[in-house]
Amino acid sequence: MQIEGLGNLIPDLTNQTKKVLPESGFTETFSELIQNVNEAQKDSEQSVKDFVAGNGVELHEVMIAGEKAKTSLELLMEIRNKAVDMYKELTRMPV
Repeated sequence: MQIEGLGNLIPDLTNQTKKVLPESGFTETFSELIQNVNEAQKDSEQSVKDFVAGNGVELHEVMIAGEKAKTSLELLMEIRNKAVDMYKELTRMPV
């Protein structure tokens, strides 16, 4: 029996740091976030349909998909609210 290293189990952080540093502007980042929320909601809807149709989807999978969609939407709304608050504060600042 040969023991393999852990190198394949540990994620490559060098590529992920490039993703963390945004190269695009706020608009592109916000648009991407909206698309991710939309995909989570579609996944949740599809899992509900599959559960009702009896396609081998368990109830806990439906609940997890629903909570993921709900949480991502709540996060999106909080980011939007903070962006609006930031804009209001910036417009109130004296020049």
